[in-house]
Amino acid sequence: MELDTIAAISTPMGEGAIAIVRISGDDAIEVADRLYKGKQPLANADSHTINYGHIIDPKTEETVEEVMVSILHAPRTFTKENMIEINCHGGLVAVNRVLQLILNEGVRLAEPGEFTKRAFLNGRIDLSQAEGVIDLIRAKTDRAMNVAMSQVEGRLSDRIQKLRQALLETVAHVEVNIDYPEYDAEEMTLEILNEKAGFVKKEIDKLLNTAQQGKILREGLSTVIIGRPNVGKSSLLNSLVHENKAIVTDIPGTTRDVIEEYVNVRGVPLRLLDTAGIRETEDVVEKIGVDRSRKLVGEAELVLLVINHNEPLTEEDEKLFAISEGRDTIIIINKTDLPKEINMDRVKALAKDRPVLTTSLLEDEGIDELEESIKQLFFEGDLESGDLTYVSNSRHIALLNQASRTIDDALSSVEAGMPVDMVQIDITKAWELLGEVIGDSINESLIDQLFSQFCLGK
Repeated sequence: MELDTIAAISTPMGEGAIAIVRISGDDAIEVADRLYKGKQPLANADSHTINYGHIIDPKTEETVEEVMVSILHAPRTFTKENMIEINCHGGLVAVNRVLQLILNEGVRLAEPGEFTKRAFLNGRIDLSQAEGVIDLIRAKTDRAMNVAMSQVEGRLSDRIQKLRQALLETVAHVEVNIDYPEYDAEEMTLEILNEKAGFVKKEIDKLLNTAQQGKILREGLSTVIIGRPNVGKSSLLNSLVHENKAIVTDIPGTTRDVIEEYVNVRGVPLRLLDTAGIRETEDVVEKIGVDRSRKLVGEAELVLLVINHNEPLTEEDEKLFAISEGRDTIIIINKTDLPKEINMDRVKALAKDRPVLTTSLLEDEGIDELEESIKQLFFEGDLESGDLTYVSNSRHIALLNQASRTIDDALSSVEAGMPVDMVQIDITKAWELLGEVIGDSINESLIDQLFSQFCLGK
């Protein structure tokens, strides 16, 4: 496989102390040498060293930048190709001039995620590890970062490889029995097949049991704050974010559009949406906000329903209990610093088995209990740091579900007394599906689609 030499800026654009331009490919060192002037040519420098010098425009011999250049010889690099990383001053002009000089030497601008794609194509990492890289970049909490890091290190890959090996040995055993009956090999009976397939099925289901938690850590929990106007929804957003993001006034209907913020609640990333107060209104703008609020409730994974402590329950309050039915919901009775007017027995009856908490957001009371309740609702307090093999990627979850169902089909065939070679078909299919998780059997268009999600220069 021949790949051309590519380059890209690998640090965020904008002002900063340092910016890095990365080059990868067979000609990386030679190209850099044509632009670099230092104590010695880069071709003579040892691998994995950093060298001080200047970038020179070869046409004008003008000094363009003062740089530190890291030289990395294949195969001990991220892409398993020769790599150069040019550390120059941060800033739009400086880093772009260095990149343009490199491109003028016949190097191609890298596509999004192409460095990581080459690491995959060159066998340094498998596909699940590559996907872990983007999760690591996007992680919004320490726990999400730890889960992504374990995937980059290959914990999920190792478990998938072991399961594939168990299935492969089973298929091979069946093939030997069929093709070489004269050999004195142990006969693959339905009982043995049932035992081996059952073991793999159990291990896949263990991984799938972590899927909800892993997906939440990867993507964030879509959380909608709802309630009538002026019950404290925006105050709740501000309390969870620990910043005054939303305007808070005594005037009902202040929030007219959806306000979105990411917040870390006890290691659980929340994509927090503060909605317009839901009520009947003749105001055209407010009505649009109310309609959006109702729609978001139907899409939310968690609903925070805020009720006023110092007002009787209204018909609109009761409608909110109804529209959040069937969703994970926490009922928050706010403004407990004011005299009680609400009927708590009626609240508990409407809440059914959903948790009911009391808060005084003005006095900053009840937030700790709310955060703990969110954590317990989705993680039951058992997100262990010792075993971080969580399945978090939607593609992986779908493939593992398919593999689990395929093994169920195999086990059903065993129970029905089908011939061993017929059961083997489902076992082989499960082996192929697990291979798609780590990229051993996957089509090129899907690979291109996955790596297109990466930022340029990664």
